[in-house]
Amino acid sequence: MSIELKQVSYTYMPKTPFERQALREVSLTIEEGSFTAIAGHTGSGKSTLVQHLNGLLTPTSGQVLVDGIDLADSSKAGREQARRARQQVGMVFQYPEQQLFEETIAADVAFGPQNQGLSGEALEQRVREAMELVELDYDKYKDRSPFQLSGGQKRRAAIAGVLALHPRYLVLDEPTAGLDPCGRESLIRTICALKKKWKLTIVFISHSMEDIARLADSVVVMKQGGLAMQAAPEEVFAQDALLQEAGLKKPHILSLLQKLQAAGLPVKAEALDIEGGVQAIREVLVHAE
Repeated sequence: MSIELKQVSYTYMPKTPFERQALREVSLTIEEGSFTAIAGHTGSGKSTLVQHLNGLLTPTSGQVLVDGIDLADSSKAGREQARRARQQVGMVFQYPEQQLFEETIAADVAFGPQNQGLSGEALEQRVREAMELVELDYDKYKDRSPFQLSGGQKRRAAIAGVLALHPRYLVLDEPTAGLDPCGRESLIRTICALKKKWKLTIVFISHSMEDIARLADSVVVMKQGGLAMQAAPEEVFAQDALLQEAGLKKPHILSLLQKLQAAGLPVKAEALDIEGGVQAIREVLVHAE
């Protein structure tokens, strides 16, 4: 099972003076169970790309397949299959807290499954489960207004609303944008726990190379609406020319290790996270004693 894009192109406002091609023949596969990061400079097509994953946008040309089902299938037999496939992909937009609108947190989380026909005890259980998955205690928070929460809590509530729909794929557009360091770390831990507990396939857009390096097992690099590369993080961050062309930088720790290496310190410049960087430097110091 996977999400597959085949030669997907998308043009905004075609045949008008404002026509703009946002995607150019993008082909890629997001494997089931993967943690896929999408990176690229502003305007590279990242957000347009992920809006195709659950049918919010329909390709101008090409296909988007979720578990083998074409999301744009308009045939009589295919429409219902496509609708169910789209529901398997939960989308959390950038700054999702701005989309909270109900009087209570429980009502906001319940909105999606309620529209799908869930009610009574089954609906309450679905809401309780989703809130507790994002570490919002149901009994404590269910009757609170979403607008009384902190920024990080609002984002959790918004994510809970998507999780209540029981998606198999979770798409996050800049999930930590605008949060303070504590809020960022807390939300990242929650996302990692969700992946482990529900075995979700997670796709996330991020400008943070540090987050990409420590979380992703696959990185999609977008450049001017096209796919520049899809590979493991260590392969992507080894491509200096590609990163420069795409307007991206390496994780800070990798840049530091490479500078130390260039200065003559026999350190392995391979680590992508702080822990690995500290260990690489420690090994050099131990051997120097």
